[in-house]
Amino acid sequence: MKQTFLSLLAVGLLLTGYAQRVHLVPEPVSVTEKPGEFTLTGPISAPPDHAQLLESAKWVRGTQRPTVADDRIRKTGHGLHLEINATRDADLGDEGYTLSVAPDRAVIRANADAGIFYGLQTLMQLIPPGGGPIPCVEIRDYPRFGWRGLMLDVSRHFFTKAEVERYIDQMARYKFNVLHLHLSDDNGWRIEIKSLPQLTRVGAWRVSRSGRWGTFIPPLAFEPTDDGGYYTQDDMREIIAYAKARYISILPEIDVPAHSMALIASYPNLSCTQLPYPVNPGSRGPDRQDNVLCVGNDSVYQVLDKIFTEIAALFPNPYIHIGGDEAFKGFWAACPKCQHLMQDQHLASVDELQSYFVKRMEKMLADKGKKLIGWDEILEGGLAPSATVMSWRGMAGGIAAARLGHAVVMSPWDYCYLDLYQGDPTVEPPTYGICRLKDCYTYDPVPDSVDPHLILGGQGNLWTESVPTLRHAEYMTWPRALALSEVYWTPKATRNWEDFTRRMEAQFPYFDSARVAYARSAFDAIAIASHDAMGQLTVRFATEVPGLDIYYTFDNTRPDAFSPKYVGQPLVFPKGSAIVTVITYRDGHPIGEQLSLPKDDLEKRSHEKHHEY
Repeated sequence: MKQTFLSLLAVGLLLTGYAQRVHLVPEPVSVTEKPGEFTLTGPISAPPDHAQLLESAKWVRGTQRPTVADDRIRKTGHGLHLEINATRDADLGDEGYTLSVAPDRAVIRANADAGIFYGLQTLMQLIPPGGGPIPCVEIRDYPRFGWRGLMLDVSRHFFTKAEVERYIDQMARYKFNVLHLHLSDDNGWRIEIKSLPQLTRVGAWRVSRSGRWGTFIPPLAFEPTDDGGYYTQDDMREIIAYAKARYISILPEIDVPAHSMALIASYPNLSCTQLPYPVNPGSRGPDRQDNVLCVGNDSVYQVLDKIFTEIAALFPNPYIHIGGDEAFKGFWAACPKCQHLMQDQHLASVDELQSYFVKRMEKMLADKGKKLIGWDEILEGGLAPSATVMSWRGMAGGIAAARLGHAVVMSPWDYCYLDLYQGDPTVEPPTYGICRLKDCYTYDPVPDSVDPHLILGGQGNLWTESVPTLRHAEYMTWPRALALSEVYWTPKATRNWEDFTRRMEAQFPYFDSARVAYARSAFDAIAIASHDAMGQLTVRFATEVPGLDIYYTFDNTRPDAFSPKYVGQPLVFPKGSAIVTVITYRDGHPIGEQLSLPKDDLEKRSHEKHHEY
């Protein structure tokens, strides 16, 4: 399609034409577009001792040419040249690059292989989705943050090795470099621990349920536990190697001391009550689940030492995530072993008992050459001396940790939780809360009140209670992860929402070509309900993507471009009307989902906090 457009473009419109051919996500530090096009007809060359670069270059769409490292033929054909800087460019660091595309050659230069890799990802975005010539450009680029992550919860629903690798491929395209795998929770243990075979024999499996998470009946007597799975250590080594080839590091998480039902189901003596439990299939239990390890029980530390010994040996990442979130401490308060430990260690509260546990985990990991990272609850009772905090309950935990001099990864739920609604709940798969595309894009990981050097970066988190398939995981991830990729890579000063939406939409054909599921919720109307001075319910509409027209009806008919057009003023329901139906158009064609919003539902929404648009 773009090739046809370019072939018909008049010479007099050349400057306008080539200015519309570059739609990169994340936006580079600088882009200079130039007239002309490049078509790869020659070899791909790289320094002889950088074979991995040639492997990476094979990903460039449509390149079936031989790859060579012989300087004698670097000038034959229109080649792609991958070069390591002879003199280090300080601004680029290890992940930055320069990309120069001229009509007769393309050159990517960097200080290190990772930078070449990211330059190749940019080059791939310059190739039209159906193939074709590359526009000539000069690009200089490097990331704002060193930690650019996504988290995939493989405990609530298990994803196969092949599915995780497919997810890694999608991450790599947009320059993410950390995949955080949530490997354990109440609902499944997903990693083989050779010294503790019960973890995968029992903890990796649960009874099968289908429907909405939290509504399932508990396991029945003698019901088969046939839903689940786990990664052998060989599986995980393959995943780690696959990710490494794409310059992504795997961060393992073993969630303790709470969220440990699968561990407790495998070894019941590890809880304070020592009661037998099955792995939870997604049933709603008591408000305070008995899913917390007994921190006064020496057996807990012996088991965790075995687990973390094998995890540390398996994963090259310098960090191990220990969770540490949402621990109900009531069982500790009533447990003789925990109370004895508190007295012995002179701990004044159960919060300090959690701090004791985390500090002990920190020492355990340090002895294995690893650093501890945990959710912001690890602040409770006093933060372990060298711990890194992943702040999820808003930004406050990260701010508190940074003020104490600790490194922080920002992951606030209202900006980074990819399992939340991304559009109107009437047309989205059921979940909870809301985190729109624009929320992801407009947040900044660095609060004004902290040392920015302590903010390592951030990540989006995809919890999978309501995400049973990879297809749905993709739908929930994209395009919100496109927004996060730009937050974590692009200089803050150059980010622009309207321009991002244009570049984001240009990525959709690539998703279509790769058969990646993605959401178009940002094109739907947003309904904001409130009350006027007379107490009447009103509704006004907005859109995230700029420039859309909104049409509506109150008479139970389908709106189209001949219906009333919304012009920005709050609307009052006509007498007798119980529903408003709304749809968005662009250039005379429908582009968003049709929303049918009952008056009663809008009345409930009017009392809820909502974003301003």
